[in-house]
Amino acid sequence: MDWEDRTSFEAIETNFGLNEAQVIALMRRTLKLRSFNTWRARVSGRKTKYLALRSVEVSRGYSSRQYKVKRGMK
Repeated sequence: MDWEDRTSFEAIETNFGLNEAQVIALMRRTLKLRSFNTWRARVSGRKTKYLALRSVEVSRGYSSRQYKVKRGMK
């Protein structure tokens, strides 16, 4: 969930009981160093990762381009 930029730390804490510091520690342990550094640089200060900073226009925890159903498939 944390890899997705629109999923807030608060949503992760609600669903899994991990606060921001615990999520960062988990990501540090499980990702390769370069992947962790890339992720950390990307989410540091990102408004969508914190509900208090998030715009009211962002009402979901995922991108509108995610989870599209392919048409014409049965």
